[in-house]
Amino acid sequence: MGEFRMPALGADMERGTLIEWLVKPGDHVHRGELVAAVETDKSVIDVETFEDGIIAELLADVGDVLPIGAPLARITPAPGSGAAVEPPPAAEKVASPQTPVSRSAHPSARPAVSPPVRHLAKTVGVDLSTVHGTGHGGAITHADIERAGSPVAPTADTAPGRRTRSSPRARKLAAERGIDLAAVVGTGPDGVVKADDVPAVTDATPTAVLAEEPKRPAPKTPNAPATTAERTAGLRRTIATLMARSKKTIPHYYLSTTIDMRAGMSWMERANAGRPLSARLVPAALLLKATALAAHEVPEMNGYFVDDRFQPSTRVNLGMVVALRTGGIVAPALLDAGGLGLDELMERLRDVVSRARGGRLQRAEMAEATMTVTNLGDLGVDSVFGVIYPPQVALVGFGRIVKRPWVHEGMIGVRDELTATLAADHRVSDGMRGARFLSRIDELLQEPEKL
Repeated sequence: MGEFRMPALGADMERGTLIEWLVKPGDHVHRGELVAAVETDKSVIDVETFEDGIIAELLADVGDVLPIGAPLARITPAPGSGAAVEPPPAAEKVASPQTPVSRSAHPSARPAVSPPVRHLAKTVGVDLSTVHGTGHGGAITHADIERAGSPVAPTADTAPGRRTRSSPRARKLAAERGIDLAAVVGTGPDGVVKADDVPAVTDATPTAVLAEEPKRPAPKTPNAPATTAERTAGLRRTIATLMARSKKTIPHYYLSTTIDMRAGMSWMERANAGRPLSARLVPAALLLKATALAAHEVPEMNGYFVDDRFQPSTRVNLGMVVALRTGGIVAPALLDAGGLGLDELMERLRDVVSRARGGRLQRAEMAEATMTVTNLGDLGVDSVFGVIYPPQVALVGFGRIVKRPWVHEGMIGVRDELTATLAADHRVSDGMRGARFLSRIDELLQEPEKL
């Protein structure tokens, strides 16, 4: 018998609010299956279980605010199965470096499927054995599932410019019932729409009527959820506290270099020719891929410093700083970024940024970043010197791509260039290794067709 506990969803998390249960007592669950939605200061995050078994008892109620490690549910082994897989320590603040699972080269081997993709397939009723994976190494992606499933009309949760904070189960029910989530009043913390808030559809009740007559919000109590302004202020305090701790405890050193982007911009222009706007690459895809590949070659930049020692990671999970529309930032990770092709990386980038701003991230995306990238070029910033996100040991910053004069063989010309910066932990690396890392990013960007 095991316990499902409140997980650590980032180094700055101390507690979380249980927004919704996606399971009930008696349900069979499998390792990696999403079982609950938890709200932190930054986002509503879908959380998976680390073991197989049966949900014996729910130990926490929706709305409970619980510290990391608090028990949420009891899980018992399924009849006829072996002992349940022991989950990792729930109170541990840092995800241990992960070793990639080896994939069989046999033609009949199953394609790789991540837990979020498997959950999406189950939600929309897609048989994974019938899906052709277009990701790296034949992996099945979110886009593959969406293409295989029945099209669903956009709701307020997916329509551009209209976002409704909602739990995964609520989004599923709204899609099934054809209900516009913008018309549903959420009764969860901070107005989050829960499954119980989505009206039921009957033969005598048109969907249009349901959309026009949303449920009345529950009356506020002395412990009412924080407003958006209060949440934003809380998020900024959390970030400030973490960054102050970083500067106090991590001996930062900083480097910068200028990267010639002529080859990258020229190649990208050719690659985008004839593509629809939604499928075009942006410079950030090139920068992220080059950073991930360089991190594999200079491993001192990729991993965690915990228990007074460096723990390198065999995977490069790039945390990307994303500005939220309501204020503040989050840094969800592009998992295994070095193993993604440019098109898949671009697809993942759009997906993660969209879900980050809509408050719909996965646990791994918030807890398993091995280094962070911040890119302020689209805001007109020439260079950015960031603060390391502990327990990581490096942060890369990119400024805007701008045309500047340069001298080559005595002749003055114009080229596209950007400033790349590195903040690194002196306990793990030094200026020589940091310089090699930045130089390798530069070298990789001179041959964009090989990324």
